[in-house]
Amino acid sequence: MRPYSLRRRLLLWLLLATMALGLVALIDTWREALRTAQSVSDRVLVGSALAIAERVTVDETGGLEVDIPYSSLEMLTSTAQDKVFYRVDGPVGHFLTGYPDLTVVTVPPGEVGFADGFYGDVGIRSATLTREVSTGEASIRFAVTIAESTRARSELARSILVRSALRLAVLVLGVATLVWIAVTVALRPLERLGEAIAERSPGDLRPVTADTPEEVEPLVGAINLFMDRLQTALDALRNFTGNASHQLRTPLAVVRTQLALIDRSTGPDKAAAASAKAISALERAERVLSHLLVLARVDASAGASTLTAVDLVATAKALTSEMVPTALVQSIDLGFEGPDTAEVAADPILLAELLRNLVSNAITYAGRGAVVTVRVVAQPDHVLLEVEDNGPGLSEQQMATAVQSRRGSSRPLPHLGGDGANGMGLGLAVAVEISALFGTRLRLQKPGSHPGLVASIAFNPFAK
Repeated sequence: MRPYSLRRRLLLWLLLATMALGLVALIDTWREALRTAQSVSDRVLVGSALAIAERVTVDETGGLEVDIPYSSLEMLTSTAQDKVFYRVDGPVGHFLTGYPDLTVVTVPPGEVGFADGFYGDVGIRSATLTREVSTGEASIRFAVTIAESTRARSELARSILVRSALRLAVLVLGVATLVWIAVTVALRPLERLGEAIAERSPGDLRPVTADTPEEVEPLVGAINLFMDRLQTALDALRNFTGNASHQLRTPLAVVRTQLALIDRSTGPDKAAAASAKAISALERAERVLSHLLVLARVDASAGASTLTAVDLVATAKALTSEMVPTALVQSIDLGFEGPDTAEVAADPILLAELLRNLVSNAITYAGRGAVVTVRVVAQPDHVLLEVEDNGPGLSEQQMATAVQSRRGSSRPLPHLGGDGANGMGLGLAVAVEISALFGTRLRLQKPGSHPGLVASIAFNPFAK
């Protein structure tokens, strides 16, 4: 997609809006100009008609006579192109003087009437007023009609419109200039923000703290959130690569050594023993890689927003039944205690993986003949999951180290439990990270006075 200029876009929309409003204003100005010009013209027409009416008198025979004051007509000729027409009529339509074919408006006595029309091919505006003159014995009614061509009126309206259009054009140009300057100044914080990000090194993912206006804060917040997610992804990648290198080095070295022994062995018994050790080391590497992939899945998870309702009891029962054959190989008594159902907020796949690692860790380190119990206890405000064994347990220092989350840290996962030959303690590390993802934490403690270890997690009940 081609980039566009915010400045030009704002200016274009402003100009379009201003031109639309200006067009409406010009239409209204044109109408107002016509009304103003007509009002002025009407007043002049009435003034001229009154001036003529004052010169209407009664002659010696009792008839009417009029002395046209031509100065009253000259006041109408505002331009050289204007034409003036008039007529004076006596009683009962008796024509006295002027233009006999000029249209007369019928109006009541003492009133003034206006009309638009044509005289020949010339558009005119006429005014007719009626008056009475007294003969001493009676009053004689007469009418004065005076008309003017509309050229002057149209020119006045056009002049007002042109001046208004020019003022509006200057206003639009002025506003466009101000908007251009204002947008340029307003966009400077974005430019500074871009410069601040561009100056950073590729590995600098600290939050942006540039001085930005309130309207840009959501953008800065989105950038910082993206940087935080990118930092989390990079930390997860570093954790995976670091842990993979740290945890896989030993079993792979064992495999390499045993293969060398097989190559140099002098008898089938020695070759078989070296082959068994190599296979065991490969199995250890496979388990370590499985744990690391689970940790990578946890790091890539979206968090609490993906949690759903999961029946912890059903998951624990199914997992316990699945792990019974493995426990029997070690002569371990594996059992379950709990209610019929208990829903918690979790991810079903990760919850099963968490429980699998806790049970596997207990089976691995409790020793032959031990008792391992998976327990679910429903409390009013939480649901407690416990995996208890009566094995040798861990020291206080080991328990404190085991429950430390490695999220956001490049520290390698610890080697817990003896020589680490079976599982290397990664099960607890995986359980710690998954429980943190569920918004809770793994706790390790000794089961009262007798030896052993209790791993417990208090889950949040699922809110419907």
